[in-house]
Order: sequence, then structure tokens, then C-alpha cells
Amino acid sequence: MPAQQKKLIFCTAGLLSLACALGAAAAVGTQLWVRGSILRSTGALLVNASGPELHKFIGHIQYGLFSGQRVRQCGLGGRPFHFSFFPDLLRIIPASIHVSVILFCTVLIVFGLVGAGFFMLNAFGSPYETLQGPVGLYLWSFISCSCGCLIMILFSSEVKIHHLSEKIANFKEGTFTFKTHSEQFANSFWTILVCSLVHFLNALLIRFAGFEFPFSKSKDSGTITGAVDLMY
Repeated sequence: MPAQQKKLIFCTAGLLSLACALGAAAAVGTQLWVRGSILRSTGALLVNASGPELHKFIGHIQYGLFSGQRVRQCGLGGRPFHFSFFPDLLRIIPASIHVSVILFCTVLIVFGLVGAGFFMLNAFGSPYETLQGPVGLYLWSFISCSCGCLIMILFSSEVKIHHLSEKIANFKEGTFTFKTHSEQFANSFWTILVCSLVHFLNALLIRFAGFEFPFSKSKDSGTITGAVDLMY
């Protein structure tokens, strides 16, 4: 492949890695990971609410990795309540999973920036061995893609398996009980998915640029060395 096309491919991959790192950083700092609605089930049962009356007991919840907001409906209008995971909710959430999600988000951002730098070095400079050559480019892309997948798996398990929304909704609630009425992942969660797919695409771009996969040996070289051995 001509050198100009390789430079274009590496520049494109570097810009995509940089965009992913910035997107992941923006996603970490927002409250747009989960959106949903919560039903004040005990209040609805007390008045036997149904149909239009049921909406008076349906509140809303929205949160990210560090903070969020819930709006409680008590039949008398919404009452907003802002919260933060650290230290307010540390006792009721699966802290180890939540901290792991934040840690992998940090790794995703760091290695996205590192990958962008090495892509640019390979585009405008002479590729070095190992860390700045094809093996390094595959390595940074693989680590970033793996971290993105782990973030989605861990956060999904925290929300769905450990019922994170219900734990947050019932935080500091004494008499009444809230149930999850609806729940969906929001923009920041899908941003991490896009980042993972882009890093996987970068690995394909490296291959498309003409680099062999790491630790692979061509059959021609083996044939040539075999012929040389027979000569001696």
C-alpha cells in the first residue's frame, strides 16, 4: 500500500481513538447512564390507583457513575432529590462493581489517548519496534476494546442483576416502597459501546494498512530458509 494511504489510515485511526477517549471522558462525568421511572407501589395500593390516577405515583430517576436525581411522585406533585454515590449510596450499592466500572473507564480513556498518540507517530514518523510498531497498535486497540466491553458487562449486571435503580429509589425511604416501572440505558452507556466498536474497527484498519498480525510468520520466509539449509 502506498505511504500516503497508510498515513491517511493511521491519521483516521488516531483521530477515532482520540474521539473515543474524549467521548468516554464526557460519558463518565454525566448523569445519562440510566433513565427510568419508579412506581410508589405502597401509595398506589393504599388508594387502589389505576389508569390515569396511577401516573400520580410514578416518578422519574436518572443517574450516572457519580451522581443522579430522582423525582418522587406522592400524589401531590413531584419532589426532586439529588444524590451522589460517594459517600451517600456507598452502603447500599455493590461498591466493588461500581468502583471497577469507574476504574475501567479510566483505563479506557488513558489507553485511548495512548493509542491516538502511537497512531500519529506511525503516520508521521518512522514506526519503531514493539510498542510503536504494529504489535503496539494492536495492543492498545485490544486493551481499549476489552475495557469498553467490561464496562458494559459490569454496569449492566449492577443495574439489572443487583437492581440498582430500586436501591437508589428506596434510599432513605421508611414507610413507602418504590418499584422500577421502566428502565433503559441512556446516551453515556451507548457511547461506551460505540467506543468499543471503534477500537475494534481500528484493529481492522491496522490490518488493512498492510501490517501483518502480531507473531505471524509468512510461509515464503519459511520456504526460503528451508532451501538455504539444504544448500549447506
